[in-house]
Amino acid sequence: MLDKKSFIGELSGTFILTLFGCASVACAILFDEYVSIFQIGLVWGLGVTLAIYLTRHLSCAHLNPAVSVAMVVAGRMNMKKLPAYLTAQFLGAFLAGWMLYLLFAPSISGYEATHDILRGTEASVDTARMFGEFYPNPGDTGAVVSLSLAMFAEAFGTFLLAIFVFCLTEGCNVGRPSEPLQPLFIGLTVASIIFFIAPLTQAGLNPARDAGPRLVAYLAGWHSAALPDAVGGWFWVYILSPIIGGAIAALLFRQIFEPLMESKKEDNQKCCCKENK
Repeated sequence: MLDKKSFIGELSGTFILTLFGCASVACAILFDEYVSIFQIGLVWGLGVTLAIYLTRHLSCAHLNPAVSVAMVVAGRMNMKKLPAYLTAQFLGAFLAGWMLYLLFAPSISGYEATHDILRGTEASVDTARMFGEFYPNPGDTGAVVSLSLAMFAEAFGTFLLAIFVFCLTEGCNVGRPSEPLQPLFIGLTVASIIFFIAPLTQAGLNPARDAGPRLVAYLAGWHSAALPDAVGGWFWVYILSPIIGGAIAALLFRQIFEPLMESKKEDNQKCCCKENK
C-alpha cells in the first residue's frame, strides 16, 4: 500500500536538494557565480541539509535511491517500501529539472547565442552539464577519467556517503551528533565528498538527482548531448555505480560496524541503539 506521507516527503525533499544543487551549477556556468568547487559543494551540502530538515517528519529523508537501497540491504527498511521511495525520488528530481529549465531557459538561450553553441551538438555539453553529470568533468578540470575510473569514483563516493549516514544516525554510535544536528553533518558529508570527486565526474552520488534533470535536458533539445558517451556510461557511472557503492557500504556496516557497536552496548549501557531502529 502506498504511504502518501512518505511519498510526498521523498518527492519534495529530492526536489529541493536537486533544485538548489543544480541551480548552483547553472549560476556558475551562466553567470560566472560559484566559480569554485568549494562554493558549489557547499550549496549542494546546504541543499541536502535543508531538504532533510524539511521532510524527515514525513519520510526517512533518504532522498537518494542509492541510500534507500542501502537501507534495505542493511535491514533498516522494508523492501515493500522501496518502489514508492524510488518513484518519489526520481519524480522529485525530474520536476526539479523542469523548474530549473523554466527559470533559466532565456538565460541558457542567451548563453548559447553568445558562445555560438547549437543545442544538441557536442559543444552543448557545456550547458547540458547543469542538468546531468559528465565524466570527465567538462569544467576545464584537466582530469583524465576512463569509464572504469568514473564508475569507481561514483561508487566510492556513494560508499562514503552511505557509511556516514549509517554511522551518524546509529543509536549505538556514542560519537554521533544529536538528532537535531544529524542533517547538518550529512550535508557536510555530501559537500566534503563533492570537493574531491567533482573534478572527476561532477560527483553525482545520487541516481535520481542525475536521471531526472538529465531526462529534462534530453527532452528540452540537448538530445544525445545529454548523455556522457556512446557506451552507456550515463547508466553505468551515475545509476548503477552509486547503488553498488551504497549496497557495499550497507553490507560492511551490517557485518562489521553494527556488531562492534552492539558489543559496545553490552560493555557500556549508556549506548542505546533502539532509538533509531
